[in-house]
Amino acid sequence: MNPSIASQRIAALQQAERERFIATHPRSVAQAEAARAHYLFGVPLHWMRDWPTPATLAVHSAQGITLTCADGHRYADFCLGDTGAMFGHSPAPLAHAIAEQAAQGLTCMLPSTRSPAVGEALQRVFGLPLWQMALSASDANRFVLRWARAITGRPQLLVFDGCYHGAVDDTLVDLDPATGRTLPRPSVLGQVHNHAAFTRVVPFNDLAALEAALAAGDVACLLAEPALTNFGLVPPADGFWPAVRALCRRHGVLFVMDETHTVSTALGGYARAHALDPDVLVVGKAVAGGLPCAVYGFTHAVGARMAAAKAAAPEGHSGIGTTLAGNALTLAALDAALTHLHTAPNYRHMLALAAELEQGLVHRIARAQRPWTVTRLGARLELQFMPHTPRHAQDVRDHAQSELEALTHLFMLNRGVLLTPFHSMMLVSPETREGDVAALLAVFEQLLDELAR
Repeated sequence: MNPSIASQRIAALQQAERERFIATHPRSVAQAEAARAHYLFGVPLHWMRDWPTPATLAVHSAQGITLTCADGHRYADFCLGDTGAMFGHSPAPLAHAIAEQAAQGLTCMLPSTRSPAVGEALQRVFGLPLWQMALSASDANRFVLRWARAITGRPQLLVFDGCYHGAVDDTLVDLDPATGRTLPRPSVLGQVHNHAAFTRVVPFNDLAALEAALAAGDVACLLAEPALTNFGLVPPADGFWPAVRALCRRHGVLFVMDETHTVSTALGGYARAHALDPDVLVVGKAVAGGLPCAVYGFTHAVGARMAAAKAAAPEGHSGIGTTLAGNALTLAALDAALTHLHTAPNYRHMLALAAELEQGLVHRIARAQRPWTVTRLGARLELQFMPHTPRHAQDVRDHAQSELEALTHLFMLNRGVLLTPFHSMMLVSPETREGDVAALLAVFEQLLDELAR
């Protein structure tokens, strides 16, 4: 198809879908307008505006993978709160545990009687022996960076270009592809510190660049996702992680895996499934079924170094921890999630159905002769408008088609299927059924037909 014609066709379809949304969602449109009087940008969190809709969709209820909006429309949810609701919305064991604990106290700044059982469950599911808690993966990553610098005495952090580790200032830096230098990210508001001076960024899947960044001996830790998830899904090359781990050990660098988005890979996450043996592991979002919670685990050797660093420091606030972390309500939800949600049967269902969805998408793309790719990591899939599996973040930037991506989201939303509002991510949960996958594939086929006209 001629690119200019394709662009015109996409624009026309997008306008038609916007008009369709406005006509069929009067209550969401009205709520979005009313909320402007009370919230900055009209929403409680400005990320809620990232959906490609003319007005923000207002959710009335969410159960399993079904969302019901203010206008009564029902959606098969393949976004699932961008992984937060990976096991489905309000699973019964989780809802029961939260309701029961809510009547017995929410937060006391003292350990719950559940603490030993939760610690045992964390070790059972994720493999590491020692744990601490936070309210979000952003907080957990911040705390891990403090610990890493404290126990190594080294100032530098190493991350991959295109990584996502939440709202952690140290990681909100960019790689200049022309020079290889780390630059402050211009979109970050209120910057007063030059985080680029203490963070190095290298391309994903580039072992030579990684080794060069470690050579000076001043890097405290490598903070990495098992696969990039913020620039679309970018999987590791064969043999990449064992080589990375060996480099980290050789240079005395802590090897930290952030599994916040890749916990959908397998029971216990990608690192456990692939025996990566990290020094530290961070899991957020879905770990407690979607309640605000994150955990970070570490080896006995790292724990001993952490304890020594804390003992050597003067009394006072360490900059690590928040009052509500590890509260009784969170412990109850985490206990229920580790017991009833992070299970082998759930993952067997998720992975099998995700493979079925992948095959269906690939078949339809091939039949329509579109140069697109589907990349899957366990229960997580992404439709990528490029002819090959991406190798690094710059590869994704070079093939970006934001207009087509936005059209895909809105077209499918208008027909009852919800994707993540960026880079077309789909997540299969234990509550997803074959009929839900069939519905997604049917709508996707409609989109392909419309684009071909």
